[in-house]
Amino acid sequence: MKSKSLRWLLVALLVIGIALTVLYRDRLDVAALQQWVQQAGTAGPLLFMLIYAIGTLFFLPGSVLTLAGGALFGPVWGTLWNLTGATLGGALAFVAARYLGAEWVERRAGPKLKRLTDGVAAEGWRFVAFVRLVPLFPFNLLNYALGLTRIAFMPYLLATWVFMLPGALAYTYLGYAGREAMAGGEGLIQKGLLALALLAVVAFLPRLIAKLRERPMLEVGELKQRLDAGENLLVLDVRTAADFVGEQGHLAAARNLPLEELPAHVEEMEPWMEKTVALVCRTDRRSAKAAAILAGAGFSDVHVVRGGMTAWLTNDWPVEEVQLTEE
Repeated sequence: MKSKSLRWLLVALLVIGIALTVLYRDRLDVAALQQWVQQAGTAGPLLFMLIYAIGTLFFLPGSVLTLAGGALFGPVWGTLWNLTGATLGGALAFVAARYLGAEWVERRAGPKLKRLTDGVAAEGWRFVAFVRLVPLFPFNLLNYALGLTRIAFMPYLLATWVFMLPGALAYTYLGYAGREAMAGGEGLIQKGLLALALLAVVAFLPRLIAKLRERPMLEVGELKQRLDAGENLLVLDVRTAADFVGEQGHLAAARNLPLEELPAHVEEMEPWMEKTVALVCRTDRRSAKAAAILAGAGFSDVHVVRGGMTAWLTNDWPVEEVQLTEE
């Protein structure tokens, strides 16, 4: 009973703290923050990281704090203190969410939410790396959301620190360049161009990471070898039912599930979430769309068969055909 009361008390304090921060975030005085840190002397970095961690827990805008860190400590030490403070704050939010809400979410999770959390847990640190490099959700909110999954704490912590580095470096240097510009320092053009280049790299990362996350296409020759060897994989033909039994025929091992119907049948395919799924269509366009749907649902080993049935037939390999009889 005491444990339950303590949890409710902590939830109330957390909600109040976040609400106050959101309401009064416009009053955040960056100049006063910088003055406190500077007056702390050698303890300044520790004070700054503590403020950053608490600010992350209560939804203070991280970009403002990161820019302030760059202005206070420069590009090297500023990056280190910003990154450490943000990681500590992310760890606090993760632990808070896991302690206060993970069991409740797990008990009440429906099939779709359970599939999502299971998929996240299966990818582990790789999922954390992806969402840190590609900010799909606000940083502060994401820390709490990941705490509600079953990702282990240490992989979460290490992946957060490592894969937030590019963004931390870019915004820290931007804060440093801004301070130099206001102070009239030397080499302003070079520093400004470098800051813009770093921001451009960070902006390009989402496309790069999304490309790297794509599973390689499966060549028809490799698919035939794996089928002949009796490998346990699902061959999913996403053409329409008419095309499945049409002139091209279909693979003997294939199951027909048209692309248009795929989202409605994802739940029944749950046993294949961690197994190999090979997607086939006439070429590979419909298969690519199907792969995106399955990847978004948490399937971890989905491959588009390059060239589809068209490539298969160029090798004169056997297919199943349906003979239509005239009445």
